[in-house]
Amino acid sequence: MRTTTEIRHVNSLAAVRNLGILAHVDAGKTTVTERVLHLTGAIHRRGEVHEGTTVTDFDSQERDRGITIFAAAVSCDWRGHRINLIDTPGHVDFADEVERSLRVLDGAVAVFDAVAGVEPQSESVWRQADRHGVPRIAFVNKLDRAGAELDSAVASIRDRLRTVPLVVQLPIGREEGFLGVVDLVTLRALVWVGEEAALEVREIPEELRAETERRRRVLEEAVAELHPAALEEYCARGGLTEETLRQALRELTHSGAGVVVLCGAAYKNRGIEPLLDAAVAYLPSPVDVPPVAGTHQGAVEHRAADPAAPFAALAFKSVATATGRLSYLRVYAGTLRKGDTVLDATTGRTERIGRVLRVQADRQHEVEQAVAGDIVAVIGLKAARTGTTLCAPAAPLLLEPPTSATPVVSVAVEAARSTDTDRLAEALGRLVDEDPSLAVRTDPETGQTVLSGMGELHLEVAVEKIRRDRGLAVNVGRPQVAYRESVEQGVSGLVHRHVKQDGGSGQWAHVVIDTEPLGGLGTEGFEFRSTVVGGRVPQEYVRAVEAGCRDALAEGPLGGHQVTGLRVVLTDGATHPKDSSEPAFRTAGRLALREALRRGGTRLLEPVVEVTVTAPEETVGTVLGDLAARRARVTGNTTRGGTGVVTATVPLAELFGYATRLRSRTQGRGTFTARPTGYAPAPK
Repeated sequence: MRTTTEIRHVNSLAAVRNLGILAHVDAGKTTVTERVLHLTGAIHRRGEVHEGTTVTDFDSQERDRGITIFAAAVSCDWRGHRINLIDTPGHVDFADEVERSLRVLDGAVAVFDAVAGVEPQSESVWRQADRHGVPRIAFVNKLDRAGAELDSAVASIRDRLRTVPLVVQLPIGREEGFLGVVDLVTLRALVWVGEEAALEVREIPEELRAETERRRRVLEEAVAELHPAALEEYCARGGLTEETLRQALRELTHSGAGVVVLCGAAYKNRGIEPLLDAAVAYLPSPVDVPPVAGTHQGAVEHRAADPAAPFAALAFKSVATATGRLSYLRVYAGTLRKGDTVLDATTGRTERIGRVLRVQADRQHEVEQAVAGDIVAVIGLKAARTGTTLCAPAAPLLLEPPTSATPVVSVAVEAARSTDTDRLAEALGRLVDEDPSLAVRTDPETGQTVLSGMGELHLEVAVEKIRRDRGLAVNVGRPQVAYRESVEQGVSGLVHRHVKQDGGSGQWAHVVIDTEPLGGLGTEGFEFRSTVVGGRVPQEYVRAVEAGCRDALAEGPLGGHQVTGLRVVLTDGATHPKDSSEPAFRTAGRLALREALRRGGTRLLEPVVEVTVTAPEETVGTVLGDLAARRARVTGNTTRGGTGVVTATVPLAELFGYATRLRSRTQGRGTFTARPTGYAPAPK
C-alpha cells in the first residue's frame, strides 16, 4: 500500500510535461514558445524574433541572424501542470542540439508552416524523434498567411512523415480572415477577438455545422481504425463519446500510432490555449514513460521516475559562463540537493553540487532541490561534460549518452596574434566541451589547427563565438569537406605474415583475408567476420585482427581519408607457439588490409546534401542553371502561388558561398535549406 508521501510524489510527477518544440527554420518555433510563456504568465511582455527580443533566442548571434542556434530551456505553469519547454534549432547545421534535447524529453510539439507544409528539416527532426520514441502532437502554424491551407499541410504530414494525422480542429476563416477554430472533440468554436486576442468560446457557426459533423466523423473513423476500444464503441453506438475520444487520442499519441494535429497563427496569438491543453491532455508525463535503462557492471538496470529512488541524471548540455560551468540535467530518478556528492559514472569520479537552478533561458533562480522528472541546471561540476551520467555513489548506473554526428566540414583556424595561440587553444577546448559535434585536431602535415563541424554556418557561429566571448582575433581558412574512400573491387586470399625479432620475445602472426565492397559506391559501414575453423586462430587473436583492420580504415591509400563500405573476412591463419600475441595479430590485420586496399583500389567519396531552394517563379531558370554548374542533380521543380521550389542533390563542397550567390541571382528573395543525405562517388 502506498504512503501519503508516495502518492503525493506520483501526483506531482503526473502534472509535469517535459516537451520540445521542433520544426524547420522559420516555421515559428520561437514565436510559439514566446506566446506560451506570455500566456502562462512566465513573462509579462511578448518578444518578437524580428525585433531580437525573445526569451529563448538570447544569444547575440541568434538575435543578429534571426534564427535559433542553441537549444534553450524554459518553464511555465498551465492549469495546474508544470511545463518544461526546450526550444530547439531548426537549421540542419545544429541538428546535434536537437539530438541532445530529444534524448531527455518525454514529448514534443512539431510546428509546421501552413503554406510550406513539411519542409526538409521538419522531416529530419521528425525522424530524430522517431529514433528516440518521443510522442508528438503537431501544430500547423501561420494559418493567417496568404496561401495557407490546413488540408494541404496535413496531406504533407501524412505523405512525407508516413504517419496518421488526427486533425482535431477546423479553421474558422481563411488567410487574413482566420479568426479561430472549431474544436472537433468538444464541438465548440474557439474565437480570438481584439488586439489582445482574448479567447471566447462560442457555439459553432451555422455555416460550419455540416463541415464540422463531417470532419468529426472522419476523426472518429480514423481513431476507431487504430484503437480497439474505440472501435468497439464506434460499432456499438455509431460514434464516440468525448471521453472515449480523448482517451483514445492520448493512447495513440503515446504509442506513436497517430499524431494529433492542431492549427493556429502564433504571431497573432491564435491557437496557443488549445495547444497547451492538448500538450497536457495527450503528451506523456515522466510517470507515463518507461523507466530509464542504464548499465552497471555489464548488466542492464531500470530506474523508475521516483523521487525516493537512488539518484540518476543525464547531463545533456554544458555551457561555460562567467561564474563557472553550467550543466543542464534531466533528473530521471531520486532527488538532488545543493551540497550533495554525486558519482560521475562515466569517469568514476565524485563531484559536489554547488547550486541547483531552475532555468529560464539565460536567467536562473536557485531552488532547494530537483526531483525525478525535473530539468534543471547545476553549478559546481568540474569534470562532467555533455553526455555524463550523474548518480548516487551507493547505486551506480551508466545511462546511454546522446550520440554526436561526424563532422563533415573543416576550416583551419589560427590566432591573428602569435601571443594569443594558447588562449585560442583554450577557447577551442571549451567549444568542443559545450558542443560535441565540433572537433579540433592538428593537421600532421601542415601543423595547422583544424576545426570541424556540421556545416559552414556551424563553423561561422563557432568562430564568431570565440571572437565575441573571448575577444580573440582569429584568422580562418577556406572550408574543406570531409571526403571518404570506398573500395572499388575486392581481393581474395591475401596472405600476410608479420614477423619481427628484436631480441627476447618476438612478434609472429599469419593471416589470410578476403575483402569485398559492402554495397554500392557510397554505402557506409564496416563488417568483419571470421570463417577460420579448427582453432587455427584463437578467438582473442581474431578480435585483434579486427582491431587492426579498423586501424587501417582511418587512412585510405588514395588520399588518407577514412575508408568505408567494406567487408573483411578472416579465412585462415596460423600462430607461433611462443611469439604470437594480440599486438602481433593486430599489426598483421592492419598491414594486411592496407595491402588489400592498395591492390583492390579505392574510389573517392564526397558528402552530398539535399537542397531545397525557394525563389520567385521568374528566377527559377537562373536557379536551375546555377545548380547545374554546381554538379547538382535536380529531383523536383514545383510552383505554388508565384513561388518556385526546386529540390536537388548537390555535393557539399559546391555549396560554399551559395547563400550569397543565390541572393544576388534572385534579387535577395531566394532562400535555401540543406540536409545531409550521405556520400556519393566524386568525379574521377
